[in-house]
Amino acid sequence: MTTVHIVGAGLAGLACAVRLIQRGARVALYDGAGHAGGRCRSFHDDTLGRLIDNGNHLLLSGNRSAMAYLRAIGSEDSLIGPDDPMFSFVDLATGERWAVRPNRGPFPWWIFAADRRVPMSRARDYLGALRLAFARPRMTVADCFDSSSAAFKRFWEPLSVAVLNAGAHEAAACLLWPVMVEIFGRGGAAARPLIAREGLSQSFIEPALRVLDRAGATLRFNHRLRAIERTGDHLAALDFARTRITLAESDRVVLAVPPASAHDLLPELTVPTESRAIVNAHYRLPRPMGPDSPFIGLINATAHWLFVRGDIVSVTVSAADALAEDTPDSIAARLWADVAHALRLPATPVPPNRVVKEKRATFAQIPSALALRGKPRTRWNNLILAGDWTDTGLPATIEGAIRSGHHAADLAISP
Repeated sequence: MTTVHIVGAGLAGLACAVRLIQRGARVALYDGAGHAGGRCRSFHDDTLGRLIDNGNHLLLSGNRSAMAYLRAIGSEDSLIGPDDPMFSFVDLATGERWAVRPNRGPFPWWIFAADRRVPMSRARDYLGALRLAFARPRMTVADCFDSSSAAFKRFWEPLSVAVLNAGAHEAAACLLWPVMVEIFGRGGAAARPLIAREGLSQSFIEPALRVLDRAGATLRFNHRLRAIERTGDHLAALDFARTRITLAESDRVVLAVPPASAHDLLPELTVPTESRAIVNAHYRLPRPMGPDSPFIGLINATAHWLFVRGDIVSVTVSAADALAEDTPDSIAARLWADVAHALRLPATPVPPNRVVKEKRATFAQIPSALALRGKPRTRWNNLILAGDWTDTGLPATIEGAIRSGHHAADLAISP
């Protein structure tokens, strides 16, 4: 019987494994770490005395691959968010607060309602998003909009940074268009923002591991792949630190690791070489808070998005290469000033905190990197690539990672 060996137990690898198990395939899953999840996981922090996520991730109700994955592992109900599509913002420079509120139906009449869009913006500022559909490969998000407009500064630029982990003046415009089609193009019902009720591991990782374990999948952690042996156009063996696995003629391998790791194992692969950082900071408050929305976008601030879950407030800074070079104490103080302003809390003292730096959070989603994204099929007939950095047609997000895993699974069992 064919075995599909999946190297990498992040979301792409887990999504691939779950789909294969659903279709009756035999699966072996390996990861060099002692746990699954990659960048999408939770851990108990001793300083805070709470469970926190290593990074904050926002999903949308229209993320069809992510929702299919959650249904498959029985945790679709583990996400929370507003009943209607709503994105709350606060401008720390002016003190203004507002919410962008798309209507639920497919026709976007909300852009004609002043109380549903960004203050001082116009309907045509949103219709201009159609220019993304015709963006040439070298165009940035900023090339498609009037960068002096209120809508750009208060909606399109924050959206670009959040989705593409890159500023609008360098982010590839063609990567934002699929998001507009799959989410906003399907109406506000697909644009409800969602976060994990307890944590990323409780929603995305632990339920998947239980499904795989019950189905008899082989799970091997602390198994770092050191080398891949190949013969002509075929992979022959996987050399782990502890063991060597000889591949049967019918076996398949799915390599679901970061681009740098993939290139180290197979220098023949072309992969994106630039990356962008994300910095997250978590603070424990004296008492739980219950804001109108579990997340808030921050304008004219160092922090970009603020998440509230009980007595833990977390902030995310995307495209944070410069900030990531600062010390944790300095970062914590700087970001707390934004949190305190946004939530109307005392600026001092800075509460107990934990700063998490992800210096290689995503590949640099800029025009020059697009051609370097790996194709799922490779020159080796039994090797398939997966991961948010591969050529999914989507940005490097949870949705992109899961969709790549699903596609890899389909290829692995195709004739």
